[in-house]
Amino acid sequence: MPLVPAKIAHNSLMQPEQAAHGPRPRLAALLLPSLLLVGGCPTVETGKPSGAPAVPPPETKPAERNLGNLVTKGIPALPADLLRELARYQNTRSAALQDWLGDGLLITTRFGDTTQLHHVAAPLGARRQLTFYAEPVGGARVPPIPQAEGFVFLKDVGGSEFYQLFWQPRQSAGGSGPARLLSDGKSRYIAPIFSPTGRLLAYSTTERNGQDWDLHTLSLDGDRRILQQDAGVGWTVDDWAPDEARLLISRYISVNESELYELDLRSGRRERLLPDVKAALGRAHYGGADAVYFTSDHVGEFRRLYRLELSAGALTALTEETPWDVEGLAISRSGGRLAFTVNEEGVSRLVAMRLDSGAFIALPELPAGIVSGLRFHPNGDRLAFTLRSATTPSDVFSIDFDTRTLTRWTRSELGDLPSDALVAPQLVRYRSFDGLSIPAFVYRPRTPGPHPVVVAIHGGPEGQARPSFSPTTQFLVDHLGVAVIAPNVRGSRGYGKTYLTLDNGRKREDSVRDIGALLDWIAGAPDFDASRVAVSGGSYGGYMVLASLVHFGDRLVAGVDRVGISNFVTFLTNTQPYRQDLRRAEYGDERDPAMRVFLESISPLTRAGEIISPLLVAQGLNDPRVPASESEQLVRALEAHGVPAWYMFAKDEGHGFRKKPNRDYLTAVTALFLKRHLLGE
Repeated sequence: MPLVPAKIAHNSLMQPEQAAHGPRPRLAALLLPSLLLVGGCPTVETGKPSGAPAVPPPETKPAERNLGNLVTKGIPALPADLLRELARYQNTRSAALQDWLGDGLLITTRFGDTTQLHHVAAPLGARRQLTFYAEPVGGARVPPIPQAEGFVFLKDVGGSEFYQLFWQPRQSAGGSGPARLLSDGKSRYIAPIFSPTGRLLAYSTTERNGQDWDLHTLSLDGDRRILQQDAGVGWTVDDWAPDEARLLISRYISVNESELYELDLRSGRRERLLPDVKAALGRAHYGGADAVYFTSDHVGEFRRLYRLELSAGALTALTEETPWDVEGLAISRSGGRLAFTVNEEGVSRLVAMRLDSGAFIALPELPAGIVSGLRFHPNGDRLAFTLRSATTPSDVFSIDFDTRTLTRWTRSELGDLPSDALVAPQLVRYRSFDGLSIPAFVYRPRTPGPHPVVVAIHGGPEGQARPSFSPTTQFLVDHLGVAVIAPNVRGSRGYGKTYLTLDNGRKREDSVRDIGALLDWIAGAPDFDASRVAVSGGSYGGYMVLASLVHFGDRLVAGVDRVGISNFVTFLTNTQPYRQDLRRAEYGDERDPAMRVFLESISPLTRAGEIISPLLVAQGLNDPRVPASESEQLVRALEAHGVPAWYMFAKDEGHGFRKKPNRDYLTAVTALFLKRHLLGE
């Protein structure tokens, strides 16, 4: 599986959209004059009793503060008692698998302010830190040989997502020697994947012109070869053939369409596989010299696992009877085994089979949760992965195929949180305006209702709310007594390709109407207080927050918008060039006059005068996906219409807050905002 930078960690109620890009330097000049002030320091309110408001009088201009890398506007001082209440929820830890390193595992985890690489030599052994940076490390890959001499990792600066490639020799890991930069230090590099012998690294980069996704190979002694250029956006390398003479490469067009190719490295000839198929394609791997395994929804509603015999052109569906999406996919190089996961209503089922016979392999029982990051040991006898659930942080496990045993490698800390206080969600379904059934995960407090509600909307827009661990959600539910409802409105993945397309183009606001239907469902449920409902979301979920406040502002008491889209035209114009066409495939092309008029008409900024509910807006200056100007123009419009708005801005973050101090501060501000405007304290 090619390496994609690890997902940004959030102590939040929302997930950001997943496509990435780099910052536009001109935004700093546009935004900073109106935001940055001289002096200032983090302020904690200590002299007021618990819950006493610190809101300035209506005639007072909202206070602006420069708190180091954080700039706040209209945000009052944080009460000391709130910080004490939150502290026990902010000291949880998690671990995520990156790769095998010898017979141990390379993982990412956080012991300071940022996520770094660690080595775990034995199950439940000490986590030995290997990288020491102020910026988070995005992910890593090890050459797929038993005695690899080091590994490659990705790292950006300030959340820009201009990921650079670094080589860390194994003998210098742990601080005895610096990592070596393999890339140009300024362009964007993603999805590096080693050849079977570990001699070569293939990857995608925009270094030529900042827009097109070219494909390169690189040897560790610096010999670079350009495989493909002038081919547009969306290109990545999926896998190397066993003989290292061919590559599987793919082009992502939209969430509904991708193309798969085989590239001959000797001749440079590129041949499209499945040329008559127009469908979504997921993971793709060689399974020997003549077989390719991949996932696709080209027949039926869900992504199935297929085997393509290259010489004969024969295509076989291996999961024809599975009524859910096949997600993760991994194939061992030497053991002749294949493993994949099935997304069943947001929960993973792990499956393994033999390549030679197609027979399924009996596996030990796993705890219920979400399985990701499948990685076979170079010997093929073990499979490692990350597992998380709503009540357990992510941890790393492995399965030994010879002994059929499940081994736990990490046990992440819950801090001061007792495990029995954590709340698991209930899966429910409600009917929308047109009768469509909408799934949602409901986190209910254990105390008697009726409870105030936070509706948490995922990003994407093709993301999916899944039962995953969130300290912030647990704080709201367990400590504040707030119910959290995470709907998968139309356009979410995981429920079939038809469902995925129901918000495309001019049907964009149908997903907003799904939120209106959820408000109706809340009003009919006796354990919820329909007079106290707030909405929260990030990235595209931020757009959904703003659109919900426009359409249902009389039914929503507050909104939390993180790195959200306020105007589709300015978003598409200002997002990074190498991802503009990818987003136009989803939202529409703003260069078309008719579509431009439509996009303006549904943009919350156009209708900012209709927003009446207080709003918290959070943004990173270096956001390469949703430019910071989207939040800045929204806040200016809200101020012009007299709408109460709290605004916080991080100068060292991008599309989401990855550094613990920034994330903790935002969590505290969100909690105070909801206590004021949702709970009335």
